[in-house]
Amino acid sequence: MLRKAMLATLLAVSLGGAASADTLLVEGIKVAGQSGHPARGSTKAEVIAQFGEPAGRSGPVGEPPISSWEYAPFVVYFEYDYVLHAVAKRQ
Repeated sequence: MLRKAMLATLLAVSLGGAASADTLLVEGIKVAGQSGHPARGSTKAEVIAQFGEPAGRSGPVGEPPISSWEYAPFVVYFEYDYVLHAVAKRQ
């Protein structure tokens, strides 16, 4: 019982500091999917249908295989056939 009370107190103290947070603003970075980038989970065929052929292709590398396609405003990273991330290039 004492152990549960100590755990509850420790948890309450820990969560007390978690109520505040800092905001990080990075100039020139756009969120993928909200500014004309492929959405996470899209297939390679869907990306080509929406954005055309990429300017360049890299990979696959590693296990699971990760590849990337480069477009003028962003780079798309794939795991197998699905979009993991789309990252805007710095302008």
